[in-house]
Amino acid sequence: MNTLTIEGWCKTSSEAVPIELGQIHFHVSGADHVRLEQAEEQLKKNNAPEVMVDVDISQMELIMPPECGPLSDCQFRVYLSARDQRGQFHLVGHRATDGALVYSNAVMVDQLG
Repeated sequence: MNTLTIEGWCKTSSEAVPIELGQIHFHVSGADHVRLEQAEEQLKKNNAPEVMVDVDISQMELIMPPECGPLSDCQFRVYLSARDQRGQFHLVGHRATDGALVYSNAVMVDQLG
Protein backbone atom coordinates (compact mmCIF):
# COMPACT_ATOMS: atom_id res chain seq x y z
CA MET A 1 0.00 0.00 0.00
CA ASN A 2 1.23 3.51 -0.82
CA THR A 3 0.73 6.44 1.53
CA LEU A 4 0.53 9.83 -0.14
CA THR A 5 0.39 13.35 1.25
CA ILE A 6 -0.46 15.78 -1.53
CA GLU A 7 -1.54 19.41 -1.77
CA GLY A 8 -5.32 19.80 -2.03
CA TRP A 9 -7.51 22.38 -3.74
CA CYS A 10 -11.17 23.40 -3.66
CA LYS A 11 -13.44 25.07 -6.22
CA THR A 12 -16.85 26.25 -5.03
CA SER A 13 -18.11 26.82 -8.60
CA SER A 14 -16.85 26.24 -12.14
CA GLU A 15 -15.95 29.94 -12.41
CA ALA A 16 -14.24 30.16 -9.03
CA VAL A 17 -10.49 30.39 -8.60
CA PRO A 18 -9.14 27.25 -6.84
CA ILE A 19 -8.49 27.71 -3.13
CA GLU A 20 -5.53 25.93 -1.54
CA LEU A 21 -6.73 23.57 1.21
CA GLY A 22 -3.51 22.16 2.60
CA GLN A 23 -2.35 18.56 2.65
CA ILE A 24 -4.60 15.62 1.74
CA HIS A 25 -3.35 12.32 3.17
CA PHE A 26 -4.52 8.94 1.83
CA HIS A 27 -3.51 5.36 1.08
CA VAL A 28 -3.64 3.75 -2.36
CA SER A 29 -4.24 0.02 -1.95
CA GLY A 30 -2.64 -2.61 -4.14
CA ALA A 31 -6.01 -3.21 -5.82
CA ASP A 32 -6.43 0.52 -6.54
CA HIS A 33 -2.89 0.64 -7.94
CA VAL A 34 -3.79 -2.16 -10.37
CA ARG A 35 -6.96 -0.28 -11.40
CA LEU A 36 -4.89 2.88 -11.99
CA GLU A 37 -2.45 0.95 -14.20
CA GLN A 38 -5.37 -0.61 -16.12
CA ALA A 39 -6.89 2.84 -16.63
CA GLU A 40 -3.57 4.14 -17.97
CA GLU A 41 -3.39 1.26 -20.47
CA GLN A 42 -7.02 1.86 -21.48
CA LEU A 43 -6.26 5.52 -22.20
CA LYS A 44 -3.25 4.59 -24.33
CA LYS A 45 -5.36 2.15 -26.39
CA ASN A 46 -8.49 4.29 -26.75
CA ASN A 47 -6.98 7.80 -26.99
CA ALA A 48 -9.59 8.98 -24.48
CA PRO A 49 -8.80 12.19 -22.56
CA GLU A 50 -9.39 10.70 -19.09
CA VAL A 51 -11.02 7.91 -17.13
CA MET A 52 -12.46 7.98 -13.62
CA VAL A 53 -11.62 5.13 -11.23
CA ASP A 54 -13.99 4.57 -8.31
CA VAL A 55 -12.48 4.17 -4.84
CA ASP A 56 -13.95 3.26 -1.49
CA ILE A 57 -13.37 6.21 0.86
CA SER A 58 -13.74 3.96 3.90
CA GLN A 59 -10.83 1.77 2.76
CA MET A 60 -8.30 4.48 1.86
CA GLU A 61 -7.79 6.09 5.28
CA LEU A 62 -8.44 9.51 3.80
CA ILE A 63 -7.48 12.46 6.01
CA MET A 64 -8.66 15.82 4.73
CA PRO A 65 -7.43 19.20 5.99
CA PRO A 66 -9.54 20.35 8.98
CA GLU A 67 -10.87 23.40 7.09
CA CYS A 68 -12.25 21.13 4.36
CA GLY A 69 -14.10 18.48 6.30
CA PRO A 70 -15.22 15.11 4.93
CA LEU A 71 -15.96 14.25 1.30
CA SER A 72 -19.29 12.86 0.12
CA ASP A 73 -17.67 10.93 -2.75
CA CYS A 74 -14.24 10.21 -4.13
CA GLN A 75 -12.63 8.95 -7.35
CA PHE A 76 -9.24 8.96 -9.01
CA ARG A 77 -9.08 10.87 -12.31
CA VAL A 78 -6.51 9.24 -14.59
CA TYR A 79 -5.11 10.96 -17.69
CA LEU A 80 -1.99 10.89 -19.84
CA SER A 81 0.66 13.58 -19.63
CA ALA A 82 0.72 15.61 -22.84
CA ARG A 83 4.50 15.73 -22.73
CA ASP A 84 5.41 12.05 -22.41
CA GLN A 85 2.11 10.10 -22.41
CA ARG A 86 2.75 8.73 -18.92
CA GLY A 87 -0.26 8.06 -16.72
CA GLN A 88 -1.06 10.55 -13.98
CA PHE A 89 -3.86 10.56 -11.44
CA HIS A 90 -5.31 12.76 -8.78
CA LEU A 91 -7.98 12.39 -6.15
CA VAL A 92 -11.26 14.12 -7.02
CA GLY A 93 -14.31 14.41 -4.79
CA HIS A 94 -16.99 16.69 -3.43
CA ARG A 95 -17.10 18.30 0.00
CA ALA A 96 -19.96 16.87 2.06
CA THR A 97 -21.05 20.24 3.48
CA ASP A 98 -21.63 22.11 0.22
CA GLY A 99 -20.76 19.88 -2.75
CA ALA A 100 -17.69 21.96 -3.68
CA LEU A 101 -15.16 20.24 -5.95
CA VAL A 102 -12.08 19.07 -4.05
CA TYR A 103 -8.99 17.66 -5.74
CA SER A 104 -5.32 16.94 -5.17
CA ASN A 105 -2.23 17.68 -7.20
CA ALA A 106 -1.35 14.92 -9.67
CA VAL A 107 0.92 11.91 -9.12
CA MET A 108 2.51 9.67 -11.75
CA VAL A 109 0.91 6.19 -11.74
CA ASP A 110 4.34 4.55 -12.13
CA GLN A 111 5.59 6.27 -8.95
CA LEU A 112 3.40 3.90 -6.93
CA GLY A 113 5.28 0.79 -6.04
